[in-house]
Amino acid sequence: MEMKSLYLLVPLAPLVGAMIAGLFCRIIPRWVAHTATIAGVAVAFVASCFIFKDVMAGNTFNGPVYQWLTSGDYRFEVGFLIDSLTATMMLVVTSVSLMVHVYTIGYMQEDPGYNRFFSYISLFTFSMLMLVMSNNFMQLFFGWEAVGLVSYLLIGFWYTRPTAIFANMKAFLVNRVGDFGFILGIGLILAWFGSLDYKTVFEAAPQFADKTINIWGAAEWSLMSVTCILLFIGAMGKSAQVPLHVWLPDSMEGPTPISALIHAATMVTAGIFMVARMSPLFELSTTALSFVIVIGAITALFMGFLGIIQNDIKRVVAYSTLSQLGYMTVALGASAYSVAIFHLMTHAFFKALLFLAAGSVIIGMHHDQDIRNMGGLRKYMPVTWITSLIGSLALIGTPLFAGFYSKDMIIEAVKYSTVPGAGFAYFAVLAGVFVTAFYSFRMYFLVFHGEERFGKAHADHGHAAAHDDHAAAHGDDHAHGDGHDAHDDHDEHHHGLAPGQKPHESPWVVTLPLVALAVPSVIIGYIGIGPMLFGDFFKDVIHVDAAAHPAMAVLAEHFHGAGALAMHAFVTLPFWLALAGVVVSWYFYMKRPDIPAAIKARFEWLYTLLDNKYYFDRFNEVFFAGGAKKLGTGLWKGGDVAVIDGVMVNGSAKAVGWIASVVRFFQTGHIYSYAFTMIIGLVVLLTFWVRA
Repeated sequence: MEMKSLYLLVPLAPLVGAMIAGLFCRIIPRWVAHTATIAGVAVAFVASCFIFKDVMAGNTFNGPVYQWLTSGDYRFEVGFLIDSLTATMMLVVTSVSLMVHVYTIGYMQEDPGYNRFFSYISLFTFSMLMLVMSNNFMQLFFGWEAVGLVSYLLIGFWYTRPTAIFANMKAFLVNRVGDFGFILGIGLILAWFGSLDYKTVFEAAPQFADKTINIWGAAEWSLMSVTCILLFIGAMGKSAQVPLHVWLPDSMEGPTPISALIHAATMVTAGIFMVARMSPLFELSTTALSFVIVIGAITALFMGFLGIIQNDIKRVVAYSTLSQLGYMTVALGASAYSVAIFHLMTHAFFKALLFLAAGSVIIGMHHDQDIRNMGGLRKYMPVTWITSLIGSLALIGTPLFAGFYSKDMIIEAVKYSTVPGAGFAYFAVLAGVFVTAFYSFRMYFLVFHGEERFGKAHADHGHAAAHDDHAAAHGDDHAHGDGHDAHDDHDEHHHGLAPGQKPHESPWVVTLPLVALAVPSVIIGYIGIGPMLFGDFFKDVIHVDAAAHPAMAVLAEHFHGAGALAMHAFVTLPFWLALAGVVVSWYFYMKRPDIPAAIKARFEWLYTLLDNKYYFDRFNEVFFAGGAKKLGTGLWKGGDVAVIDGVMVNGSAKAVGWIASVVRFFQTGHIYSYAFTMIIGLVVLLTFWVRA
């Protein structure tokens, strides 16, 4: 019984914190808001540690907490499924969230919406925990929509800024597209399996493996393929896969702490977690797996290219997140679900570290985010510098760092995968290694090494050039949301260092989370790879049909321990590709900055293509938004104005008016005309009567 109350404590503690900070945000002092929310998340983290230990001892739980609704034979319940996959996700969510909460004290200290912000991030933690702990599709969908709602509130946190409002609307609408597919998939499961409970559905799944359904016409579709692809469309929205990725880079309009929480560690990985949880269903459809691996490969490679030309420090990290989510998706498609979850975990730590380090740089630079105005920050911000370096090394897959183990295993798993599309995916993830190393270290060198370029932004090319990257971005991160328009402080030069001013290291509440996240970024891969990929960690949780999808079985044969894997890495292609990426970026940006400029001039069309993000946004604006607008205008003019107003409302009034005008001729007021009318009427009636 006490374990059950511990399970309840995990999501409810952050919820209570969120309620205290949110409901009383206008009356409580700041220290109460951050103490209540941090305490809530800390309690959830400690409880998660105990639960993890309990799960490792072999105690799992799967059952309802309470019944929400009964409709005919269907029961809609709130229930928990606590196993190794859930326990891992709970630890990742609560630990990263705790670090972000602490960091927020320093980052948001000048912001008038301080209490509101703490309320939101705590509510987000609750939603995410409900999503990962659920044991049925209804609760999964509740958590899914709740994190979407809170991310909408957080991206548009500075609601006086037009770009932030545009970004959160975009995130909300793009996610609705994915969620539409997701709920259709859940509807198919309820219709065919008669249950929304994971266990029931997974046990019944094999008998539906060959079932076909008619969607339209006479064509027969595989039930499993349709269901899995629809569920994956939900994952494409949440986990930002092409073409539903367009919301994620724009979501950098929100404050940096949420970039770390939502767009690195937790929300965007919900889709990856969901597909891994649904492994018993996906294993029954090669078509769905093939779809997954190709979408993931396109995202991994092509979103990496976009990172190369970004000048906003947060956008570089955002495109890197897109690319890494592509890697995780590729692993799912290769049936290496455990590797995808392993990369999800390692990535959560080093990417949250990189985002928070970027935020620390932004604080040091007085809210200038343009990496062209930085340089040489190493000596002014030593803690931020060393933690950023650790995060970057983990990201590019340096042997012995966390990212190396998970990334290397993804590449190997794809190599041995037999799913259609695996060949293209293998090329994409290999090429992605070089691209990732190149843009990560381009950012690292431009920010921390080389000549100091700050203070010049005002003098040299005015303030406009510092932000030509995103017409209205106004420095994604100044902490001025106090009701007046962002344009005001933009013009007053609140961004960037004034001439002669030097950057400074951030306060301890900012640097402590950086150090705390740097530790797992180094060691967690070494510790986790054995049990998570080749041990019994995910036994009975993740199901792989080894005969049809042999990738993991082949990897297990080749695995001889974490140390041996790291030693062997120095002779493998991914290592040399990563090294080449670092060396090329060092040469281009430290030694010969004229080369990138020359390449840009020579390949202007390519730069324009990348700068416009392959015109995805343009297409959406013209085709979907423009199409919807045209449809709306057509319905308004054709339906509202012409039919409803024109025919029904005004038409009926006109008809009455016309009849009245005709009848008016007979209303003369003379008795002989009435007598004449009566006689005529009588003649007409008699004529009809005689005929009859």
